[in-house]
Amino acid sequence: MRLIVVVFVVQVLCAFVFVFDIVATVLGLPVGPLDWQLRELMELGAALGLILGGCLGAILLRATHRRSQHVESQLRAASGAFLDLLEDRFGEWNLTPAEKDVALFSIKGMSIQDIAALRNVSEGTVKAQTNAIYRKAGVSGRPQLLSLFIDDLMGGPLGPK
Repeated sequence: MRLIVVVFVVQVLCAFVFVFDIVATVLGLPVGPLDWQLRELMELGAALGLILGGCLGAILLRATHRRSQHVESQLRAASGAFLDLLEDRFGEWNLTPAEKDVALFSIKGMSIQDIAALRNVSEGTVKAQTNAIYRKAGVSGRPQLLSLFIDDLMGGPLGPK
């Protein structure tokens, strides 16, 4: 981190000197000439700062890309774990294949009308299936059904023991 700050400071200082030199020339400000050796050192510093900045940028970009891939991998694992959790619970509750579909769509937040249209059944059928799901799961509605899975993912209920 310190190297990044040092490179940034060098780049800012060199940019300030070069911009000041251009502004002074454009505005005709009387500025004494710089010693050629000092000017060469400043240009060398600016060039090195740009090169180091580019290299550090590439390193940080690569590290960020790796971190992004790692997080995506963890997200895929969590998604797979959630699907496994759903399947386990659906099996414990002895849901029929149709009830499993309805439960999954319900957990995804779809309305009864949407589920009925998607499954090509009547809304009454979906209502009956959701009632059967809630009864088998021991809950009274969708919020409690969702709560069961959230509790499992978080390691248990958060309420007082």
